[in-house]
Amino acid sequence: MRRPTTVSSAELLPPQPRPMSAHAAALKRKHSGKTITELFTAHSKPHAAAAAPLSPTKKRTRRESSPAAARDVATRPGSAGKMSTADMYHFASKRTSPDSSPASASASASASGPRNGMPKAAPNMHAAGGPKRLLVKNFRPTRKVDPKAFLDQTWLKMAAALDTIFAQGAIDFSLEELYRGVEHVCRQGMARDVKERLVVTCRDYVGGRLTAQVTESVGRGNVEVLRATLQAWAVWNEQLKYLDWIFCYLDRAYLLPRHESLRDMSLDLFRSHIFAHPKLNTRIVDGACDLVAADRTGGHLDGPMFSKAVSMFHDLHVYTSHFEPRLLDLSQEFVVKWADDAAEQPLPGYTSSARALMERELSRVAKFGLPNTTRRDLLTLLEDHLIAKRQSRLINQDELADLLEANAIEHLELLYTLLERRKLGVSLRPGFVKWIDDQGTSIVFNEKEQDNMVIHLLTLKRQLDTVWKTCFHRDAELGHGLRESFETFMNKTKKTSASWGTDNSKTGEMIAKYVDMLLRGGAKAIPASLSRKTEKPAVVDVEDDNEDVVYDEDSEVNNQLDQVLDLFRFVHGKAVFEAFYKKDLARRLLMGRSASADAERSMLSRLKTECGAGFTANLEQMFRDIELSREEMAAYKNISEERNERLAVDLNVSILSASSWPTYPTIPVIIPPQIKQVMDRFEAHYKVKHSGRKLEFKHALAHCQIKAKFPKGSKELVVSSFQAIVLLLFNGLKPDEHMDYNYLKEATGLPPAELNRTLQSLACAKIRPLTKYPKGREINPTDTFTLNASFTDPKYRIKINTVQLKETPAENKETHERVAADRNYETQAAIVRILKARKRISHAELVAETIKATRSRGTLEVSGIKKNIDRLIEKEFLEREEDGQGWYAYIA
Repeated sequence: MRRPTTVSSAELLPPQPRPMSAHAAALKRKHSGKTITELFTAHSKPHAAAAAPLSPTKKRTRRESSPAAARDVATRPGSAGKMSTADMYHFASKRTSPDSSPASASASASASGPRNGMPKAAPNMHAAGGPKRLLVKNFRPTRKVDPKAFLDQTWLKMAAALDTIFAQGAIDFSLEELYRGVEHVCRQGMARDVKERLVVTCRDYVGGRLTAQVTESVGRGNVEVLRATLQAWAVWNEQLKYLDWIFCYLDRAYLLPRHESLRDMSLDLFRSHIFAHPKLNTRIVDGACDLVAADRTGGHLDGPMFSKAVSMFHDLHVYTSHFEPRLLDLSQEFVVKWADDAAEQPLPGYTSSARALMERELSRVAKFGLPNTTRRDLLTLLEDHLIAKRQSRLINQDELADLLEANAIEHLELLYTLLERRKLGVSLRPGFVKWIDDQGTSIVFNEKEQDNMVIHLLTLKRQLDTVWKTCFHRDAELGHGLRESFETFMNKTKKTSASWGTDNSKTGEMIAKYVDMLLRGGAKAIPASLSRKTEKPAVVDVEDDNEDVVYDEDSEVNNQLDQVLDLFRFVHGKAVFEAFYKKDLARRLLMGRSASADAERSMLSRLKTECGAGFTANLEQMFRDIELSREEMAAYKNISEERNERLAVDLNVSILSASSWPTYPTIPVIIPPQIKQVMDRFEAHYKVKHSGRKLEFKHALAHCQIKAKFPKGSKELVVSSFQAIVLLLFNGLKPDEHMDYNYLKEATGLPPAELNRTLQSLACAKIRPLTKYPKGREINPTDTFTLNASFTDPKYRIKINTVQLKETPAENKETHERVAADRNYETQAAIVRILKARKRISHAELVAETIKATRSRGTLEVSGIKKNIDRLIEKEFLEREEDGQGWYAYIA
């Protein structure tokens, strides 16, 4: 078998039915009767090289025109002399291979001939049977055109177009034709020449005509130079659009692979010839800075112009290297001068102006989209010169005290916010703490306002809590300073007349009395300045702004108790509070003066949580005694009903354990017979039930309700036992019958002091069931008294104030002296316990340990501790060592 003959690199597929063009039909008629070999031989003759040129951008067809047509084109008039524009676009194909031809392939195939007598196959049939595949070569003729001549001719049109664009004339040429010309030149390897010619043309234009337009404004101001530059920049950007359209192929096919671009080249030309011009560079940058300076000094800022300038700086990549440093330098000069001028203002004015300046600067940055680096550096500059370098000015203690005194919430918050920008908010602590200590000390030691001490302290604390939450944003360090300041001034002691010469803390006493007022009067006793109903919503509690606050009496009282308990926590010496609270609680329980039993229990629970079960053990026993007394009286009345004993007087006795209740003096008094009888009967009943116990009646704590008939109507009077004893003496007297002072003294058996207070409450107070002669507020032994015939009142039940409800100075003095004595005993006991455990200790250590051990009950001053050490030495509990180095030893 013979191998198939390869004719060319192009394939002729088996014939398939397809439409035939007119040109193909003509070729068929012309070459009919010729073989394939003859046809290929005819196409390979030399005259085929003179075929008509074809455009390199035109699609190549599979079929070639006839040789005759090629000869006709080559022999046209003028074809050999002048080359047309169409001929310039026809170049030789790189795929043409002159070494292989259809003729040689055909000759090779025919030379082999048939072998072994095999019949000769058809030209288009394979020896093995069937059609064979023929590879037909592309016979496109080679065209030889001078690329340099084509470049010169094409550039003439491009140069004319560039002149029109740079002159801002009307576009009367085809952009597509110019684009195609650039593409064809680049395809012929002339892209570098096009780039160089374009750069030279643009450089001449930018460095010449465009630069001249900008330099004309040099004689004017910086802003005018900037305006001329922006106009030239706008013109250049408009012209770059046409350059991008025309030279797009050059940019994408040649410059981009080399990491260059037409845009970068154009920006570099503008930057190097106009922006970097020695006469223009600083003027352009200063022009933009002058716009900012005009805005800072209250002038008009040309916003569109400044925005275009910033955009141009970004496009030219000179913002960071030229404009930003210059802007920051001028900003620093402005801020330094502004801070020096504003330093003379008061602190509120300075902080307000500083915040306004910072907001203006930062809003300008945000409005014109300046980068974050500018914002960061400008903010740092403002904070350095307005805050960090003015720290001593901002934390001035006198001016801070003025703001706190005026409760200037907005200015305090602004001051803290400014300082906290540099984490300097904690620097306000010294002035804040000093003001609190001064204010609190003045309240604690103001003897004229002792009764209102707690009200002033609560008002101060509420104000400071609001300042801490709202102004200081709950700063932890300032919160610690607030608490430490309260703890300091509330435990200051001074031997004054208010504490009867003792060094007891007055705050403990006044807190106990304020709690007594709340528990006796309920919500009505709360001062208006402390009621939450009068507060602004933001002042009630910053954390509960979005919650509905319910204002009922119980919640108001509980809120006030919580506030008072906050003050109580600061008090070290709880003994004074305990003594007065215990005495007031006893008076409320015995006389039924508590406004709410729930409030009493709630306060007791708070004290137990705060101070422990040992602190409230006696107080809880007092509540149990009252409950046991009620059960005892209920049992006694049941027994009396079973015995059918009619009681003329409804007696109610509270049986108290002496160890848990305060000590009350026994005041002598003559009890009326009808009351004495009832009391003796109950005492007999109690002794039968509880043998071995002794009852001692405290008539000074008793109170009763009596029915009185006056000429103008009957009334029910709520009075003390002493008042009732005096009023019962007027039974059976005529309205005009007088009773003298001496008779009342003998009939009641009361001491003069008690009798005088009782008569004052009945004849000299607002409600007067008795009339005193002569009239006056003082009770004298020569006075006489009659029943008030004109007594009237709109209420049926009338409460007459009793002396038992008010503490006398003597009782107050006695309480303070007793507390002071107890503190000395507790101090001595603590010293003995310390020495017993240590056996040997130095003086300094002993004093420190004693203070630590007695802190919860009330610590004495160092001088008081020394006195108790000397007393213990006298009692031979300890001794000083003979070396005299200040050491003590325990004596077993």
